[in-house]
Amino acid sequence: MSEPVAPQRRWRAACPNCGAPVEFASAASPVAVCSFCRSTLAREGEALRRIGVSAELFDDHSPLQLGAAGRWQGEAFVVVGRLQLGYAQGRWNEWHVLFDNGRSAWLAEDNGRYVMSFAQEVPADLPALRELLPGAVLALQGRRWQVASTVDARIEAAQGELPAEPRLQGELRVVELRSADDAVGSLEFAAGGPGPDAPAPAWSIGRPVELTELALTGLREESEGALGARGVECPSCGTALEIRLDSTRSIVCHQCHAVVDLSQGVGGDLAHYQQEGGFAEGGGPQIPLGATGRLALGGEARDWQVVGYVERCEEPEDADDDVVFWREYLLYAREVGFAFLVDADNGWSWMVPLAGAPEERGHFARWKGRDYERLARYSSRITWVMGEFYWRLQRDERILVADYASGPRRLSREQAGSEVTWSEGAELSVSTVLEAFGLKTATGLAPGRETLPFKADPHGRSLFVSILVVLVGIVIVMVLLRACSRDECDTVRETFGASSVEYEQCRQRGSRYTSSTSGGSYGGGWGGGGGHK
Repeated sequence: MSEPVAPQRRWRAACPNCGAPVEFASAASPVAVCSFCRSTLAREGEALRRIGVSAELFDDHSPLQLGAAGRWQGEAFVVVGRLQLGYAQGRWNEWHVLFDNGRSAWLAEDNGRYVMSFAQEVPADLPALRELLPGAVLALQGRRWQVASTVDARIEAAQGELPAEPRLQGELRVVELRSADDAVGSLEFAAGGPGPDAPAPAWSIGRPVELTELALTGLREESEGALGARGVECPSCGTALEIRLDSTRSIVCHQCHAVVDLSQGVGGDLAHYQQEGGFAEGGGPQIPLGATGRLALGGEARDWQVVGYVERCEEPEDADDDVVFWREYLLYAREVGFAFLVDADNGWSWMVPLAGAPEERGHFARWKGRDYERLARYSSRITWVMGEFYWRLQRDERILVADYASGPRRLSREQAGSEVTWSEGAELSVSTVLEAFGLKTATGLAPGRETLPFKADPHGRSLFVSILVVLVGIVIVMVLLRACSRDECDTVRETFGASSVEYEQCRQRGSRYTSSTSGGSYGGGWGGGGGHK
């Protein structure tokens, strides 16, 4: 493989604050951050002027770094700058890349995946900011977009060479849009939103990319390999926790089962909460955390590692209805990011997050030329978690779900708070799961409960013990029923607020979502992890 060609022209000057050399790879770049004293420097002819100071970068163990090089669509590029942004749920990076043809772009981190975006002129038909609500559909310059998320963020730190002066003071309103042709749009409004004196928003359009297709060289050596551990003590019981994933935002203590929030870093006091109850049906994960299985999830076969486990339940429409719950495994592969393995009463399936957004038409959703019929729409909640997660888990978070199917193919739309996420996948046979992870059908309640019947106890348990096990199971189901049996619109009001769009939509639907089937979600988003914000 040929190495990317470095830019032919560079410009260098001394930092006016500390005297260290500051280099510009592009003659068009107006701003750089000194790597020694973190001064933000603006070019004025042949001199540099200090215009501010950038905060120190948070070490998030990203595999990218300044100087990394690659190719995209036949054109070589070099990573020359970086912005680190933060919001209530954590942080993300946007890397400034410079192509050999002089064009700049942003390589943004997207939950273990990446989006390559280019700046565009702000559309003349851009609606008012108040209309850009999560889930809203709008047309910009002839393209249909769905609003995926709106967050209040801030630029926390900057590094290297930048195409414009970073706004190191004040918040940004970041609105992420997604389209049915897999495009990702991003709008950034200055603090206070649009107004007569406010600067125009920044508008960019990008597409998802994989690190493997970028042919990157010069990545951080300490990020080689899928997992490299960091350590922290559980704030609840003091047990040593190993944080293995670079992108982990929540981790569950294996000793006391407390959910620990890592979204703001591992220094200082860590927010956490205790989980109530315990495992539901089946006694916990049937595929052990840390297990690796080779699966082809919509593409070539890869080695996927189980890094998280969650149990979820559907909130029943009536207190007398049975509680429907299912299990999801969070899988990770360094080359592509995350996927979900779903174990529901109606079978196994896999799901992967989408960068784009299918087009909804009544009871149907269209994605890549295929129509999917909506099977169910309901509210769910997480009842138990284990392992590591790339988003911040929140206690009692309600997630609004809509499931679609087209033959064996699956789509799932999930909305929680200010974010809408989509995922796609397909059915998966029990034998495929068993073979991938080296599991045996004779061990306990193996995967595929509806396919693998209950077997006699090989240890000859007494009838009393068997009855006791059944009674304990009934008690657990009753506890789950009490946890999940609430009026859905009351839940929406408490989650999003009485004046929210979500609550008003729920009331207009007749106070409840309608569920045309049972058996659990197809999963794949869990509400808090759809966008790179």
